[in-house]
Order: sequence, then C-alpha cells, then structure tokens
Amino acid sequence: MFKAIVCAAALAAMSVSAVCAQEAAKPAANAAAIAKLDGMKGVWKGEAQGFNQSGPFKLTQTERVGTMLGGDVLVIEGRGYDPAGALQFNAFAILSWSNDKQKYELQAYNAGRSGTFKFDLTPTGAVWEIPAGPNARVVNTITLSGDTWHEVQEYVAEGQPARKIFEMNLKRVSETEWPAAGAVTP
Repeated sequence: MFKAIVCAAALAAMSVSAVCAQEAAKPAANAAAIAKLDGMKGVWKGEAQGFNQSGPFKLTQTERVGTMLGGDVLVIEGRGYDPAGALQFNAFAILSWSNDKQKYELQAYNAGRSGTFKFDLTPTGAVWEIPAGPNARVVNTITLSGDTWHEVQEYVAEGQPARKIFEMNLKRVSETEWPAAGAVTP
C-alpha cells in the first residue's frame, strides 16, 4: 500500500511539473510574438482626419504604446484632440498572442463599446478589422517605417469599392516605459 501511495505521489508530482513547464513556455512564446511589434512602442503624435456622421473632422492624434506582463501583451492608448485642444476621441487596446489559436487578438475599448478583433502582421506593419454589419467591415491598415506611423481606416462593404473614413500620420516623439513604469511596489 505504501508503495502505491509513493508511486501515486511521484506521478502527481511529475504531472504538476509537466504542466508548470508548459505554462512557463507559453509566456516566452507570447512575448516573442509581441516583440514582432516593437516598432509600435513609444509616444506618437501627428495629424488625423476623417469623416463621421457630422461630416469631415481634423484632430491632433496621439498614441502611446508599451508592453506589460514581461512583454506578454502590448497596450495601446489613442487620443484625438480637436483644434481647441478638447479631447474628442479616446480608445484603449490590449494586443496579445494566443498560443492555443496561433493568432493575435486585439481587445479594444472606445466610447462604451468593446470587442475582440482580428489582427494580422504584414511586411510593413499590420491590419486589423472591425465587423460593421452584414457583409461589411472596417479595415485598419498600419504602415510603420522607422519613426513614422501611417494608418488608414476603410469601410469595406461587399460589392462596393472601399471608402477611406479615417487617416492618421504620426511621428514617434519619444520612447516610453509606459505602462510598466510606475508600478505599485510593496
């Protein structure tokens, strides 16, 4: 009986060790996937323009981008200010890599709305999509080149040409340790 208990305990310990080893490997794979987006990190500022229900608009757009959880996720905050300096747009997103699904997931929040969206890398940046009704979507194409971030948002409906609804041209103004810097410590 004692031998059976010892064998069972040893088997349980090996199982726990195997699970712990798998869990330890996941963050490394996740951080490696997120590291492919290092070109987005920093503080960005520039001009944006687009169309909404009220007509055309222009903004000063800012973005701050950094990693958390040991590089496991990329955190993005975007703010758009009108010519008078009033905040007109504020969005927050968390980009992660799903080891199980072998794909990126973008969770975004803006004006009381939220969702998890498709996000894919391209040779020059990334593309992410928001469903916009039956047979329609909003496609955001990000092009990164050194300290330049260009993003175009298009409304794409089946059977119609794509329509540009937003565009921003940003320059990296500084590096940042946000949001990891300033963490509460014991």
